[in-house]
Amino acid sequence: MAGRPQDVIDGGRLSAWQLVAIAVTVILNALDGFDAAVISFAAPGIAAEWGVPRDVLGWVLSMELIGMAAGSILLGGLADQIGRRATIITSLVIMAAGMYLVTGSSSVTELSVWRFRNILLAVMIIGYPLGAIVGGSIARTLLKGGEWRVVFEFGAIATAAAIVLAYAFIPETPAHLFAKRRRGALEKINRTLARFGHPVLTHLAEPTLQQSQASVFDILRPGLLRTTVLMTFAYVAHVTCYYFILKWIPKLVVDMGFDAGSAADVLIGAMTGNAIGGLMLGVVTQRLSLKYTTVAALGGSFLMVNVFGNSPADIRVLIGLAGMMGFCMNAAGVGFYTLLARGYPTHVRATGTGFVIGVGRAGAAMGPAIGGELFASGMTLPGVCLLLATGSLMAAVAVWLLRLPDRNMVYC
Repeated sequence: MAGRPQDVIDGGRLSAWQLVAIAVTVILNALDGFDAAVISFAAPGIAAEWGVPRDVLGWVLSMELIGMAAGSILLGGLADQIGRRATIITSLVIMAAGMYLVTGSSSVTELSVWRFRNILLAVMIIGYPLGAIVGGSIARTLLKGGEWRVVFEFGAIATAAAIVLAYAFIPETPAHLFAKRRRGALEKINRTLARFGHPVLTHLAEPTLQQSQASVFDILRPGLLRTTVLMTFAYVAHVTCYYFILKWIPKLVVDMGFDAGSAADVLIGAMTGNAIGGLMLGVVTQRLSLKYTTVAALGGSFLMVNVFGNSPADIRVLIGLAGMMGFCMNAAGVGFYTLLARGYPTHVRATGTGFVIGVGRAGAAMGPAIGGELFASGMTLPGVCLLLATGSLMAAVAVWLLRLPDRNMVYC
C-alpha cells in the first residue's frame, strides 16, 4: 500500500492510543494555561511583599508574554524543521526550569528574568482554560498559607512530570515525517500507524512538484500573505485585551477590598467561561461559519470587557460577569487557532501559526504593561477596559476581511 499517512489516519477509526495522545496534549495545554495564570494568582502577594506599584507590576505581568512571543516565533519554525515531538519536550524542559527558578526570586528584576524564560507551546485548546481552573483551585488552597512562591513550586513539579508523559505517549506526527522524508521516515510512520491500529504503507507517495518546491517563507508570499497579515493584526489586537484581563483580574479584585481567595474565585470564573466558550465554539462551527462565529465572539468580548469594567463591587456579580467575559474571549481565541489550522498548508502550518502567535504575543505582552501604566496615570478601570477592549473590536473587522484558502491547495 502506497500513499500519504495523513490519508490513512483520516480514513481510519480513532484508536485508544490516539485518545491517549490527545489526552496528553490536553494535559500539556492545561499546564500552559496554568503557567499563564499563575503569575496572576501570585500578583497580590508579590505586590504586598515587595511594595510593587501598579505600573511596575504591569511589566512583571508582561514579561512571560514576551518570552512566549519569542518562543512562538523561534519554536514554530523549529517545529517544522526538527519535528513537533522534539519541540514539545524542549519547551516543557524550559518551562519547568523557569517555574522552579521563580521560587528563588528575591526582587522584581529577578522574577521578571525567570518569567521571560518560560517559552511554551503556542497552542490554546480546551486544556488551556482547564489548566487555569484546576490549577487555580489548587493555587487558591496553596495561597492560604500566605506564600506566593508555592504555586510556582507546584507548577514546576507538574511540568516535570508532564515531560515523561510527552516522551512516552506523543509520537512525531506522520504528516511531518512524510513532508521531510528523512532517513527512516517510512519505518517511523509505520510504527505510529500500527500503534494507532491503521494499515501500514509499503512506500510513500511521491511529492508533487509544488510540494517539493515549498518553503517556510510561503507565509509571506502572495498566496498566503493576506492571511498572515490579517491574522497577525487580529491576534495582536484581541490578545492584548485578553491578557490584560487575565493578568490583572486578581489584583483588581483585591483592590476592590476583597481577599486573595475571592480574587482567585473571580479568575477561576473567567477561566471556567473560557473552557465553556472554547467548547461551544467547536460545537457551533460544525453547523455555522467558523469565520463569522469568531467575529461574533470578538464582538461579545468587546461588550463583556466593558460591562465587567463598570460592574459593582459584588463578588457574585464579578464572578458571573467574569465567566461571560471569559466565554466570549476564549471562544474567539479558539476560533483563531482553528482559522490558522485551515489557513496554512501542512509544510508551513507550524511556521505560520508560530509567526502569527509569536508576533501577536509580542504585541499582547504590552497589554498588562499598558494597563499598569494607564492605572498609574490615574485612569479608572472603566476607561482602561474601554481602551483595551477596542482591540477585540478591531480584530473582528480583520477576521471579517479574511479569505480562507482552499484547504486542499498547496502554495509555493
